[in-house]
Amino acid sequence: MAVTGPALGLLELESLARGVVVADALVKQAQVRIALAEPVSPGKYLLVFVGGEAEVAEAFAAGVAAAGPLLLDSLQLPHLSEAVVAALLGGEVAPAPADASLGVVELHTVASTLRAADVALKAALVTLTHLQLAKGIGGKGWFTLAGEQHDVEAALQAVGAAVEAPLLVATELISRPHAELPHPSR
Repeated sequence: MAVTGPALGLLELESLARGVVVADALVKQAQVRIALAEPVSPGKYLLVFVGGEAEVAEAFAAGVAAAGPLLLDSLQLPHLSEAVVAALLGGEVAPAPADASLGVVELHTVASTLRAADVALKAALVTLTHLQLAKGIGGKGWFTLAGEQHDVEAALQAVGAAVEAPLLVATELISRPHAELPHPSR
């Protein structure tokens, strides 16, 4: 299977002020698109950027250097799923089909959430139906997937195998969600 998605870089800093400096440094270094550059709970600054693999690597290195000891977490993914890119750049996700099973994944960090979403979407034929990062949820992240039950189960298993236990809060499967179930994609 050919991998065609763009690369992703993520830097999480403990200083809001330094976060702005780091954002400036990385866009001056290479042609990347900033998907997120904002304060998140609890008082951290989150930078997520996408672009070509070489450009993201250059921007990432410049950002890490500018962050110095104020860098809390980082992530580089060379070929990110297009569905995750779409959710990051425009908030666009696919609606959950009425007859689809639903998988819910909750993680402690933004980096682990993006890694898990990418793994899940590459592991099985599932659709990303919701992605929320950090804001309003104490720095955590969560996402939902829809598809045939066996595909959702495979995606959730792949997440469990790929993400270290302390970072993974929960994975849940709903076989036949009720039509009245409140869900962000409906």
